[in-house]
Amino acid sequence: MSKLAWKDIHTVLLDMDGTLLDLHFDNHFWLEHLPKKLAEKHGISVSAAKQKMAIEYEQVVGTLSWYCLDYWAEKLDIDIVEAKREINHLISIREDSLPFIDALKASGREVILVTNAHPESLSLKVEHTQLDQHIDQLISTHEFAVTKESQLLWQKLQEKLGFNPQHTLFVDDSLGILQAAQDYGIKHLLAVSNPDSQQADREISQFHAIQDYRYLLDEIKANPFAG
Repeated sequence: MSKLAWKDIHTVLLDMDGTLLDLHFDNHFWLEHLPKKLAEKHGISVSAAKQKMAIEYEQVVGTLSWYCLDYWAEKLDIDIVEAKREINHLISIREDSLPFIDALKASGREVILVTNAHPESLSLKVEHTQLDQHIDQLISTHEFAVTKESQLLWQKLQEKLGFNPQHTLFVDDSLGILQAAQDYGIKHLLAVSNPDSQQADREISQFHAIQDYRYLLDEIKANPFAG
């Protein structure tokens, strides 16, 4: 359960995958579906393909390439966007996301999506969830050519949006990214303990954490932002 100082929060920055959307789609795609396609393409076992992918992932984890569909399309010679569409029925928004977002909007706060996802991946997710109808701005960090793991991203993002770090809440499922935001000076932080509906909840101690945003609705409504 979170303990957030809503009276001090004016701007809310939200991650997408694992925060607003169920991370199961992404985990299944990168860990199961894509290795299977790679195995078929090269006539190798799925196990061998998974080992190959694990090595490739490790080389670029946390960098822009890790999130870049163009990078993986070239590296693997596979149409990544089309491959994602093959299992797009797995794309799903968390049940608690829209009530949370809509409550934030109704409370007078600015709500902005900030994702490391590639623009084409963002477009695919929006196509299936209509997130754009609920959020003020949708931002892919590819616009800045740097990811949320980097302090440079937070600097560029603040220059673009003009938010006050002392009055900003950032919500993400990645503890490393939350740490980067905290290092930059974002005061209010919230971790998601259950990003993948098919996996067990995580124990998180270093940040306030939440399992269901609907627990926050009364607090949000009781503390509107007058602007």
